[in-house]
Amino acid sequence: MTMEWPLLASLTAEDRAAFLALAKPRSFERGEIVCVAGDRADGLHLVTDGRLAVHVSLASGNTALINLLARGDYFGELALLVAGGRRTASITALERSETRVVSAVAFRALCRERPSVERTLSVLLAHRVHELSQRLIEAMHVGLEERLRRRLLELAEVYAAGGGPAVIPLTQAQLADMTGGTRPSVNIALRSLVERGVVVLGRGKVTVVDPGRLAQSAS
Repeated sequence: MTMEWPLLASLTAEDRAAFLALAKPRSFERGEIVCVAGDRADGLHLVTDGRLAVHVSLASGNTALINLLARGDYFGELALLVAGGRRTASITALERSETRVVSAVAFRALCRERPSVERTLSVLLAHRVHELSQRLIEAMHVGLEERLRRRLLELAEVYAAGGGPAVIPLTQAQLADMTGGTRPSVNIALRSLVERGVVVLGRGKVTVVDPGRLAQSAS
């Protein structure tokens, strides 16, 4: 499967090809655990197909869904930076999924041969820091309803079929995890969107029927 990886755009065509040549295909069935928080971090995964859930452990002993990964996303970049590092989150396949894995050992060997490839790691880390910084700012300064609309927009891009309605197979409790809210508060915010004809609620799912209107309200 041929893919363009924007995060590798800083590399020359030769270096990019050398980097991707290291990537070994992996496949996961629906419900299969890709990794568990605390596991040894041994490589970077580039998601080529399917959808995966990212969970973290809470002090209460429960877990929270914090992100969904789809084609073009990646995880495990810290494995390329810290030798002997550990996974900071658990990843589970929501459906049959495929990744390409670059092992830390192979990456370091390539960097010795092609020092310019190391800039890939800087780009990956800078992108992740920016993403986390934006989420922190959002959590501090943006209200729950706006955070919910933004998450629904992101999820609609992942689940939309040809730009039409997007059926998002997540519960309200999972949406609460992703927005940093509570289930009752997320329910109230969703009801407001239902009244405006933007979403439809179902058992264990939310359908974004009008992504355009949702985008306008979240801008």
